[in-house]
Amino acid sequence: MKINLPNARLAAATLVEVVAAVAVLAISAGGLMAAMASGFHTMHMTRENQRATQILMEQAEMIRLYNWNQVTNPGFIPPQFTELYDPHAAGGNVGCTYTGRVFITTVPFTASYAPNLRQVTVRVSWATKGIQRTRELTTLVSKDGLQNYVY
Repeated sequence: MKINLPNARLAAATLVEVVAAVAVLAISAGGLMAAMASGFHTMHMTRENQRATQILMEQAEMIRLYNWNQVTNPGFIPPQFTELYDPHAAGGNVGCTYTGRVFITTVPFTASYAPNLRQVTVRVSWATKGIQRTRELTTLVSKDGLQNYVY
């Protein structure tokens, strides 16, 4: 018995249509994979920047623990430091190494209270995939601490 279906030839997809559909799917999948890879890279860079900011703040806050004589004594506060991205990472994969410097200088302005201030600059550098990156934080430290307001 033969069944006669009207438009039977039009119901199937031709080879050209199948190739076009596969090409569209391949391009879409490739685009999604590229977008995900870009997102992962952006997240990695964000984490590295966040860790650099954390190191900057940690070093700047550490300066607050010293008294005025220690702050003004050259060499008392170590001028260089090294930190790891994740020192407690599993398998020893600690990530990039951050190297930093601490600069304590006189303030760049003249005022009656200038001798009682020091400018503290903390600079952190690291390399990711051969690209050198640097972040810097500058603040002022006063002789009698945070509670000695300058008006």
